[in-house]
Amino acid sequence: MALEHALLVALSERPAAGLELARRFDRSIGFFWSATHQQIYKVLRRMETDGWVTAETIEQTGRPEKREYTVTDLGHKVLAEWISTTTPRAGFRSEIAVKMRAASYGDRKALLANIAELIADHQVRQEHYEAMAARDYPDPGVLSGQDLDTYLVLRGGILQETFWIAWLNEYLEAHA
Repeated sequence: MALEHALLVALSERPAAGLELARRFDRSIGFFWSATHQQIYKVLRRMETDGWVTAETIEQTGRPEKREYTVTDLGHKVLAEWISTTTPRAGFRSEIAVKMRAASYGDRKALLANIAELIADHQVRQEHYEAMAARDYPDPGVLSGQDLDTYLVLRGGILQETFWIAWLNEYLEAHA
């Protein structure tokens, strides 16, 4: 997946200025696809040049003007074509997994401390996802369309964090 596709998704949901888009990206799609604010601005300019988005300059009182980006018909076509392509099978690529496998050759105590920190990070993220689900989707059984799609991706994030917490705890407990 290219950053362009993630930005097309975010802008299809709601047009935005670059800064707003970067902030939204950090709070939602950024959980699944990370990018710096600089990368986002660079890609937005390229997408505008390619005709995938347009930018409208908006005057602001007491603040610099901003450029609000909207997906064009061509951008929607590109996104639709990308959605219909076959997705490569996701592999299990994890630096911590390689370190866990190699722990006998190094400082296991430092690794176990790192794993405890990772568990705490995953717990925070899982709690955040669960709070978002409870706040935004209190009755998932009635969802459809975009709301259902977004909720199910959020559920994927919850399940992924559940996996990481359980697996890393299993490793810690085995070495206790």
